[in-house]
Amino acid sequence: MDDALRLKLGATFDAVADGYEARPEYPDQIYSLLVDRCDCGIGSQVLEIGPATGLATMRLLDLGATVTAVEPGPALAQRLHERAAGRALEIVVGSFETAELPAAHFDLVAAATSFHWVDPAIGLVKAAGHLRAGGWLALWWNIFGDPGGRPDPFEKAVGRILDEHAPAVNYDAFAGAGPYGLDADARTAEIDATGMFGPVEHHVVEWEGHHDAVGIRRLFATYSPWLALPEDQRTKTLEEIERVAREDFGDAVVRPYVTSLFLAPRLRD
Repeated sequence: MDDALRLKLGATFDAVADGYEARPEYPDQIYSLLVDRCDCGIGSQVLEIGPATGLATMRLLDLGATVTAVEPGPALAQRLHERAAGRALEIVVGSFETAELPAAHFDLVAAATSFHWVDPAIGLVKAAGHLRAGGWLALWWNIFGDPGGRPDPFEKAVGRILDEHAPAVNYDAFAGAGPYGLDADARTAEIDATGMFGPVEHHVVEWEGHHDAVGIRRLFATYSPWLALPEDQRTKTLEEIERVAREDFGDAVVRPYVTSLFLAPRLRD
């Protein structure tokens, strides 16, 4: 994704702060790995990049971590503030690239389906600079579908809807940042190229998403290419998503999902 498109699409999410929680939770195995491999838990200092309304943030807090969350969208940040009121959370409103944060301070830098929105020329080196030696980088993505080939009839239905109502939207290119989040060779090479991290671990968790018609519509309404559509076109497309889910899938859509997690320890300087 080029810089102009990254900035344009990344700015769309603030418009759905009230509906962003339609996104499904990350599987429990992700948090088990953060505990087992990264020793994330009570007393951990965590820097989270792009938390939105706190899908991962709340679970990190549940583990006992103190979280500093950097969120560029003011409406998303406000919703996160409301959800986590009274908890061990500091919210920095602004871009990660320009955020002033303590050096060599955090035990974990985490980004949940968000790091592809960060300037690649800045993101990994800056993340390393905020980690203490021996701290961990954790980047993960939900992929809404399964490039590995598990059957996904609803994906085919979505393709037909887009062909008719929004042909400019390339579903495969954006769904959960699939190609980006699952490209282990590229992500590992980028982390290795900094010279600041130890061996990269790649973990893949397969699971299923279950949605009723309203829920699947609300989920698709949080996807950036939908948000970038003109309002009338977006509404018609989402209405068709809901109709097909109700009439053709019996109001019970089951989809194969994947969560792709990259872990790497911070080396000593």
